[in-house]
Amino acid sequence: MSKGNDTSGIKFERNYFLEPELAVQRQYEALRAYFVDGRKADDIAGAFGYRRTTVYSLIRDFRAHLKSSPRSDFFFPQVERVRHIADSCPDRDELIIALRKQYLSVDDIKIRLDAVSGSVSTSYIWKVLNRAGFGRLPRRCSRKERSPEAVTCLEAPVSCLFTAQKDEFSTAVGGLFLFAELIAKYEIDRVIRESDYPGSATIPKLNSIMAFLALKLSNFSRYSHDDAWCMDRGLGLFAGLNVLPKTAWFSSYSYRVTRDMNLNFLQALNRVWRKHGLLDGAIGLDFTAIPCWGDDSQLENNWSGKRNQAISSILAALAHSPDSGIISYGHAGIRHRNESETVLEFLDFWRADGGIAPRYLVFDSKFTSYENLSRINADDVKFLTIRRRGKKIVEALDQLLPTAWKSIRVECSGGKYRTLNINDSSIQLKGYDGKVRQIAITGHGKIKPALLITNDFDSPTETLIRTYTRRWLVEKTIAEQIYFFHLNRVSSSIVVKVDFDLTMSILAHNMYRLLAQELTGFEASSAETLFNKFVDIGAEITTDTNSIGIELKKRRNLPQLLEFGVKHSKLRHEWLGGRVLRFSGATTS
Repeated sequence: MSKGNDTSGIKFERNYFLEPELAVQRQYEALRAYFVDGRKADDIAGAFGYRRTTVYSLIRDFRAHLKSSPRSDFFFPQVERVRHIADSCPDRDELIIALRKQYLSVDDIKIRLDAVSGSVSTSYIWKVLNRAGFGRLPRRCSRKERSPEAVTCLEAPVSCLFTAQKDEFSTAVGGLFLFAELIAKYEIDRVIRESDYPGSATIPKLNSIMAFLALKLSNFSRYSHDDAWCMDRGLGLFAGLNVLPKTAWFSSYSYRVTRDMNLNFLQALNRVWRKHGLLDGAIGLDFTAIPCWGDDSQLENNWSGKRNQAISSILAALAHSPDSGIISYGHAGIRHRNESETVLEFLDFWRADGGIAPRYLVFDSKFTSYENLSRINADDVKFLTIRRRGKKIVEALDQLLPTAWKSIRVECSGGKYRTLNINDSSIQLKGYDGKVRQIAITGHGKIKPALLITNDFDSPTETLIRTYTRRWLVEKTIAEQIYFFHLNRVSSSIVVKVDFDLTMSILAHNMYRLLAQELTGFEASSAETLFNKFVDIGAEITTDTNSIGIELKKRRNLPQLLEFGVKHSKLRHEWLGGRVLRFSGATTS
């Protein structure tokens, strides 16, 4: 049927006027019928579904409106649409140009201006730069490869508690607020609030620790590079502040922390991890050397695997759960004379808060002595370590008959298997009370056999081999502590200060492990991968009395971030004024 013969559309359009459904339209037609067509009130009431008294009320109100405001329309108020044009401010324009000369992007400039001069749109900044003859910046490398930004011409505001009811600003790390959800879920804020860490009237203890955590989670290598972060209000809001404090505050705060504060804090965290089943299974122990670039006269030389040499450094120990990736213990400032006692100190720490001894302690051959292995065995704790291979031990293994060896298949990563030759026997060690189980392993790609020793005589050989190979995860974790959390860039030689920095690195590492468990397909991803994909995302933040809106810019993994936000949307954050977080996606990247 042609368009000219189609009467269905015309009938529908005609009924729009004859049978109005909108209340305002019905009132208009009723009054028109009374004043223009001259129809009676009873007739109008029946036609439009009114009572007669309602029709008289409409007539009365309409006449009163015309007497009071004869030039204004009763039904169609005139809306004046005016495009808002930002007033040009010479001082602000010069500041934008000065920041651009520091090689800052439009987003970076906006973040800094939000901290000191109120909200300025990115379009306005771009227009100012365009009028001044600036083009687009070339593509820049990732944050970790950038050199420290030059000192800007802005003075950061004084750090204080965030008290604004309504506010809007930008941040470069919108994904940082994912950790705020995890902190509320696992009640880490309660642990910090009940800790012994110091605070002040201006910045309480919870906000102080959250400030340190914000920097650790955001991959900033040095506290001295404060121009890179002290103007970002998003980092400040994460800690419940307007902006983060500057370098001097972080340094002075560290000097007020003691070793006992760190130990008590780690023990309180372990109670949280145990409650959620994150410390089950074996515990891997290992040392790491933290170099010092200052006065090192009182430090000892320790082996640094990263530099492949012994350097003047602070020796630290870490305890790591291979199953969950959680680090449960850290101790900086270990001296050579008590190095072998570290494992006993760890057991004392573990039991101090009523914790059950771990199922297995796994460490390398140089971590402790045979005498201490005997003490561990007396405490009914299973250990698994490697025996040092002396010349006579290797010769004795070479003289064994072929029948003394048997082949086993051990599962490797990726569901693959590897065939190894093993000799399982019981031996006596000097200084050890009793016998230990020794498993000699060949076929692993090394010239000399590997020697595992343990006080576990019941577990299958395959299980023990897999348990020890997972100890290498603690070495991977230490490498991550050095590479991502910048554990090797501590400039102070004061052990207590380094120990506090190590404790904050442990907390940040564990937060990344908790985040990985929440993201399907990224359970085994490193902190750097999680940061690049989920945390290092720009966002527009709006706050009101009940919520904080985080509008994340477009990224490939944005759907997972939004699902994460919906999953935890009911959590309230006490250090943020009891507000809830609302994640949403922006239309720009």
